[in-house]
Amino acid sequence: MAAKASITPIVSKIFCSSSQVILVVRKRPRVVNGGGFVVTDCSQKIVFKVDGCGTLGTKGELILRDGDGEALLLIHRKGGIVQALSIYRQWKGYTFDCEGEQKLVFSLKEPNSCLVRNNSIRVAIEPRWCNKDWDFEIKGSFPDRTCSILDSRGNIVAQVGVKEVDELMVSKDLYHVVVQPSFDQAFVFGVIAILDNIYNESTQC
Repeated sequence: MAAKASITPIVSKIFCSSSQVILVVRKRPRVVNGGGFVVTDCSQKIVFKVDGCGTLGTKGELILRDGDGEALLLIHRKGGIVQALSIYRQWKGYTFDCEGEQKLVFSLKEPNSCLVRNNSIRVAIEPRWCNKDWDFEIKGSFPDRTCSILDSRGNIVAQVGVKEVDELMVSKDLYHVVVQPSFDQAFVFGVIAILDNIYNESTQC
């Protein structure tokens, strides 16, 4: 079920398109700017870049940039939090205001075990959007490139899928992301950057 159009941006209204958008992710080698990945549109124009922690020199820190290299999101992984005798880690995404100050816009709770591929991962928007303790949920398997981001009503706002390089070969280093109309693409790729790091892919040190 596709999401209904929402006019509320999470990171920036600049990245909310009036129509469905299909973007392609290409992973970078870890020796290039600390790894990460590049996101292009149908004309192969770079829309986003994600720098891995090798650039920043610190584990658990990522940067989402626009096509011109300007930082849109600074993403930090926080340490273990004890809750009901379980330990989990949280990721927090920050934007920058006109004075360069950081502003928290979302948090994502890392699953207790990444070995369980169908673990549901939840994201909370700041300030809160709904009465639940989360606003979005990632379902499916990111390592298998078969996952979706759903809102709290169960509407799909973005889907990750494997891109066929040719008829005989598929590559998980090259995959596509479908973002529904009016939904914030920058937020989607901030979440995907975290998933990439959680599952020890291109953004890992």
